[in-house]
Amino acid sequence: MPITSIIQKLALQIGAVVLVEPEYELVGHITFKNGKRSVFSHAKLNINGFASAELAKDKAYSNFFLKQFGYRVTEGKTFFNDHLCAKLAHPRNIDDGFDYAQKLGFPVIVKPLNLSQGVLVTKVYNQAEYYHVAKKIFRIKPGLIVEKFYSGNDYRILVLDNEIIAAYQRVPLFIVGDGKSNILELLQQKQEKFMNMGRTKIIKFDDFRISQKLQTQNLNLDSVIPANDIIYLLDSANLSSGGEAVDFSESIHSDFQKLAINITKDMGLRLSGVDILADDITSPMVDYTLIEVNGSPGLNHYAASSEVAARKVENLYLKILKILENES
Repeated sequence: MPITSIIQKLALQIGAVVLVEPEYELVGHITFKNGKRSVFSHAKLNINGFASAELAKDKAYSNFFLKQFGYRVTEGKTFFNDHLCAKLAHPRNIDDGFDYAQKLGFPVIVKPLNLSQGVLVTKVYNQAEYYHVAKKIFRIKPGLIVEKFYSGNDYRILVLDNEIIAAYQRVPLFIVGDGKSNILELLQQKQEKFMNMGRTKIIKFDDFRISQKLQTQNLNLDSVIPANDIIYLLDSANLSSGGEAVDFSESIHSDFQKLAINITKDMGLRLSGVDILADDITSPMVDYTLIEVNGSPGLNHYAASSEVAARKVENLYLKILKILENES
């Protein structure tokens, strides 16, 4: 169920009135029973302060501060297109980005500076792939980040104030072979399965990252996969790119709970999605890498993953609406 629909459903329960912009149904205005008003846009509600939300949105700035606070963040640097470099006292251009990638050692992660949902986040293995991705990013954004590649399972921990609302592993887009269907057919079947679950058409069959990932495995979309063999098609584990959620909400270790709550507070946020790499969040914390702190975590796809997840998301938004209604 889209977030707009969840908010409309919950508003009825608490006697609030929601007015939604009719063309895209993404932006809305809420009038609470006590007369207070609030607005929302996509997954953004007025629960976080503007400055904190903006800081969390900028991956480079947030990484700087989080590192100063003692958290284990990714090692990386920002680089800019020629237009922006011409205005900077200390420009770092696309070629400097490649030199830095070489210094880190391939493979590295290249991603846009201020985009969400895993758009164009790519694991690159060589010079040609780096420039291909960097140029794609610079067509739509003036900045990119080159980061060291870290291994580990990808988890999102959802925090509201001092409470862990949900915790789940995000598994990158994959298919399971049946011995007769090719990869494109298996992807089409997965897309249909997602849509039946209430998720949107999220698999982009022409995504260059899919063909790139297949190429590293000596495969293509016409390849037939043996029965029960698992093939991963993306490195990015975002649910909005076709990833799937495995819930650990009831078994997340207290070490990781405290970590996520403290990170959220130190960023000046009340609501956040803390994204980390770790071996196992059900065991005491030995090591982790903080990937990102999201101040307006998109939860549509997680909510569609199971009835339990849907209830957790509804519970979260009900808590947020009550906070917005009752706090001055």
